[in-house]
Amino acid sequence: MDYTAKLDSALNALHEEGRYRTFIDIERRNGQFPHAEWTRPDGSKQDITVWCGNDYLGMGQHPAVLSAMHEAIDATGAGSGGTRNISGTTVYHKRLEAELADLHGKEAALLFTSAYIANDATLSTLPKLFPGLIIYSDELNHASMIEGVRRNGGAKRIFKHNDLDHLRALLAADDPAAPKLIAFESVYSMDGDFGPIEAICDLADEFGALTYIDEVHAVGMYGPRGAGVAERDRLMHRLDIINGTLAKAYGVMGGYIAASAKMCDAIRSYAPGFIFTTSLSPAVAAGAAASVAHLKTDQKLRDQHQSQAKILKMRLKGLGLPIIDHGSHIVPVIVGDPVHTKALSDMLLESYGIYVQPINFPTVPRGTERLRFTPSPVHGPKEIDALVTAMDALWSHCALNRAELTG
Repeated sequence: MDYTAKLDSALNALHEEGRYRTFIDIERRNGQFPHAEWTRPDGSKQDITVWCGNDYLGMGQHPAVLSAMHEAIDATGAGSGGTRNISGTTVYHKRLEAELADLHGKEAALLFTSAYIANDATLSTLPKLFPGLIIYSDELNHASMIEGVRRNGGAKRIFKHNDLDHLRALLAADDPAAPKLIAFESVYSMDGDFGPIEAICDLADEFGALTYIDEVHAVGMYGPRGAGVAERDRLMHRLDIINGTLAKAYGVMGGYIAASAKMCDAIRSYAPGFIFTTSLSPAVAAGAAASVAHLKTDQKLRDQHQSQAKILKMRLKGLGLPIIDHGSHIVPVIVGDPVHTKALSDMLLESYGIYVQPINFPTVPRGTERLRFTPSPVHGPKEIDALVTAMDALWSHCALNRAELTG
């Protein structure tokens, strides 16, 4: 077999569909978020504004976070030195897990190297703990949740997105004695819509199911202490397992689950994705702990974040651009064609110094390709004016539809 030819064929297919993804070489500038420097393919430099980052609140450059990381690296060095079971558990890891358990009002929390691994490892391990487990998964759940459910070897049921009637029908059709778990998200990142947390908890109570919620796009940003949408809605006590990330609003890296002490202990003891992975570096754990602690009290930053998102959506709606608005901080603008989406992204970067990555299939369904903007508290009037002006000009230049979507 000509393996190189097969690779060429696979990559060419992406190019032909307009779905080939390229890395943009950018250098973040400490203290100047969301501004950065882009290294062009010819090696020249250009100042840009990042509009698609997941550092939603700019905590990746917050002095409290940087100070904690400097202190930890000076005290311990770079790496953790092992897995959590073999020399890789430090005071910094324990401190971070305590902060997270307190954040979510749970007995314990368990750290992973990413929220992807936390979802995959936990969901693929649960059937080992509850033989015969049936997992009911929202069809728009993140790829990490889909992968964990797929790999666990147990029964799965996929319910239509946020469709409570369909979920109820699936639950009712199964053996009442079978162990069950409902897996869903609080904020779905591509459309920015919310999961019906309370109604799903009601169904879980009725059918004796566990609840598993992914709050990665909500932790730090919603609720009086930043614990997420479930905290905002006073529902954390009704959720059995809460998944979150330290790489978005908290500005560092890593993921976790928060749950009962026994649940965390069981996952810790049975999940290969936890057992056989080197733990986060102490400096990362220290920075994440400082970020979590800070955002428990910084409601002003959360309010500014929501305000900037509302302003951007209002401005884009005023131009008649087809945005999806479900009331969250995520601002998707539908283009509907992968080639056009990539072209818009390229023109925004090259001509206007605005960086927003095109979102194409398989991340979103074909025909719903989009630019996904993530405003932060420090995307101020100047940055918003520049973005709105550029989008208006390019939308006209490309003769794209200005019919507004309502969600």
